[in-house]
Amino acid sequence: MALYEHIYLARQDVSQQQVEELTAQLTEVLGQGGGKVTKNEYWGLKGLSYRIRKNRKAHYTLLNIEAPATAVAEMERQMRINEDILRFMTVRVDELEEGPSAMMQKRDRDDREGGRGGFSAERRPRRF
Repeated sequence: MALYEHIYLARQDVSQQQVEELTAQLTEVLGQGGGKVTKNEYWGLKGLSYRIRKNRKAHYTLLNIEAPATAVAEMERQMRINEDILRFMTVRVDELEEGPSAMMQKRDRDDREGGRGGFSAERRPRRF
């Protein structure tokens, strides 16, 4: 079976629970086609570079998929029909990443440093 990385963006006005239900539906579609989701990461509600269908933000989700091409095609067909999904992208890869993705590593690093690349309380420059 082929390996894929799949990212989709859901509308900003759906809840995180609805996004998880949507992911479960997609996983079920892949399962019916003979595939499986090996990793599922919810990246959160993030701002978009430009408006997509009047949305300024979107819920980002990454799926690592091991499935035949027909199952992936069926999943993408159902995503096109769903109004809650703004965009999606599926890329075939030679091997899937183990551990957290780069986005999750960035979030962990930001949490440890105390923000989004700003100065922490100890390193904040003093104003005179």
